[in-house]
This record gives sequence, structure tokens and C-alpha cells, in this order.
Amino acid sequence: MSTPDLRRLWVRLAQAAGLVAFGLLALFDFAASTADDSGIGTLLLLVPMGLAVATVPLWLPVHRLGSRRLPLAALALASASLAVTAGVVLLSGGGGILLARTWGLAESAGLIGVVFVVARWGAPRLAPWAAVAAGLAVAAMPLRVGTESLLVIFGLLQVLAAAGAAGVGLYLRIVAAGRERAIALVRAEQRAEFARDLHDFIAHHVTGIVVQAQGARFVAEQDPRRVIVALEQIERAGAETMASMRRMVGILRNPDAPPDAPLAPLAGLTELEPLLTGFNGAANAPARLHVDGDLNGLPVEVSTSAYRVVMEGLTNTRQHAPDARSVTVAVRRTPDWLLVRVADDGASPRTAPARGHGFGLIGLTERVRALGGTITAGPGVAGGWVLDAAFPLQVAVTR
Repeated sequence: MSTPDLRRLWVRLAQAAGLVAFGLLALFDFAASTADDSGIGTLLLLVPMGLAVATVPLWLPVHRLGSRRLPLAALALASASLAVTAGVVLLSGGGGILLARTWGLAESAGLIGVVFVVARWGAPRLAPWAAVAAGLAVAAMPLRVGTESLLVIFGLLQVLAAAGAAGVGLYLRIVAAGRERAIALVRAEQRAEFARDLHDFIAHHVTGIVVQAQGARFVAEQDPRRVIVALEQIERAGAETMASMRRMVGILRNPDAPPDAPLAPLAGLTELEPLLTGFNGAANAPARLHVDGDLNGLPVEVSTSAYRVVMEGLTNTRQHAPDARSVTVAVRRTPDWLLVRVADDGASPRTAPARGHGFGLIGLTERVRALGGTITAGPGVAGGWVLDAAFPLQVAVTR
């Protein structure tokens, strides 16, 4: 099961647990309200039960981060709860057994859940006000019954619970924001590396084109004028392409990095043998390479990205599967696709977040998707870990 599927499963389990707990509290409130025979308690219970049910659409769903509707709805709900509390206090003049039915634990728990979701997903400007209003509503609920010290203490306990819910929601929000920043940084670095690879490749070949065009001018001096004009255009286009690529890489590169990084040869699928030889010399599990099809003539973006997939799979095996006995690297070329698989037979349990927090795979995913391909990683059917990537040979680079 992939990481997104596991996350959705945990979300559904949390939602189910919340509904069960809320239902039990609602049943408790209903049982307490019908303890007398007058029926008035049941009628008074409609007030807190209605407010409690109104909290469910707020704390149950998974909201979009920065939602404005969520804190606005929480403010309206908290205001309604405070208004009910103020009305009961003014009308009761001291409270009583029947007025005790106007306060239910389900409403308290629902508003505490509202505080959590507002702190976790609400819009930054509105969320603090909504959380404070909901916290005040939770604190004031026991006043519907009376002002005895026990009720005041219970109100303070509910305030502490609301503050804890707000703290947990804020902590999860900060953690998620940090992870999003880290993912964005990895993606930016991967795109810059991809651009450098393209630059190195184009610079290598365009330089040859320029040199050939310059030499052809001397050879073609005796030919018709249009041949020389064509060669001049080739030279000009090649020089402009190199300048454009250097400007693009200059924008994508880290400003603190050296401005004139030397050109380096690109590692592609034809260099897999040295890669596996180095891996076999440092790992306990021997890596075997299976190639189906001709790997020459592949688009350079596909060849270099597929090489990175194999390198990432071998690195993860070395780091996270020390008990693996063998690693299989399979590369297959079809008329339309290049398929790459790295599989090991390690028995150690692994999940995507545990593998370097998934940032290496995230960067690789960004690279593969930029070429229109797909990549998956997860446990194999027969155990171990499998990394699969598919590259279309008719490359459609997306932005």
C-alpha cells in the first residue's frame, strides 16, 4: 500500500473514531436528559444537541489548508453557543436541575474539535479569532447550570482541553508547512539539476555544430552563396542556443554556487555496468542487470533520468535493506516506452516516509513526471522493495 493510501486510511479511521466518540457522548446526554418523567429535560436538550450536531460538518471533513469558510463558520457557531449561554444565565437567575439539560458533553467535545481543525486548516488571519471564540464558548458552557466552584473548575478544564487541541493543530500545521517547504526545495533542486543536464548535453552537441559550421564556411567558399548563408545561419542559431541555455541555467542555479561550473559528461543507461560494479563492491547483495532492447539512441533526458532511477534504487537498497541477498535491475525498451525496475529481496519492513523522509523519491518523481513518465515505489508482491519507472520515448515535457 502506497503512502497516500495509508494516509487516507488513517484519516478514515480517525473520522470513524471521532464519530463513535461523538455518538457515545450524545447518547450519554440523551440518557441524562430523560432521567426525569416530565419530558422537559428532553425538550431542553434540543438546544445543546442542535449545536453539537452543527459542529460535525466542521471537525469531521478534511478541509483545504487556508480555508476562510472554516473559521467563519466556527465564529458563527461559537457566537451561537455564547448567545445560548448568555440567554440561559439571564433567564435562570442561578440555574437548576432542568437548566442542566441545556449543557451537553457532546457540544463541548464538538467545539473542542472545531478548535483543533481551525488551528490546523483555517485561514491564518481568521483562525486565531475563531479558535479564541470557540474556546470561550467551551469555557462558558458550565455557567448554564450555575456558578458553583465545581462548575467553574469544569469550565477551566474544558479551556485546557481546547488549548491542547489548538496546540496540537498548530503543531501539525507547522510540521506540514515544513515538509511542504522541504518538498518544494527538493523539486527546485531537481529541476535545476535537470536543466544543467540538458545544458551540458546541448552545449556538447551545439558546440560541435558551431565548429562544423565554421569549418564548412571555408570549404564552401567555392559553392553557391546560399550554402554559405545557410551555414552562417546554423552558426548563429547554435551560438544563440548556447547563450539561451546558459541564461536559463543561470536563473535556476543557486546564486551561491560557482557561476561557471565545468561541463561534465552525462551518465546514461550505457554506463549502468560501472554503476552496478561499484555497488557490488560495497554491498553484500549482488546486483544483476537484465537488458531487453537496444539502449543506444535514447533521448538524453530519458537515458539520464533512467540512470538516476537505478542509482536511487541501489542507494535505497544499500541504506534500508542491509539484509537483502540480491538486487535485480531490469531495463526494457519497447517501441513507445522505456521501462526500468529495481527490486531487492530485503525482509526489513520499509515504508516510503522512512526512506529518507521520501525526499529522494519526491525529487526523482518530479524528474520523471517532467518527461511525461510515471514512477512508483513500494513493497513487492513476494516481499522486498520494488521501484518502477516508465518513460515515454516520445517525450512530452510538462511545465
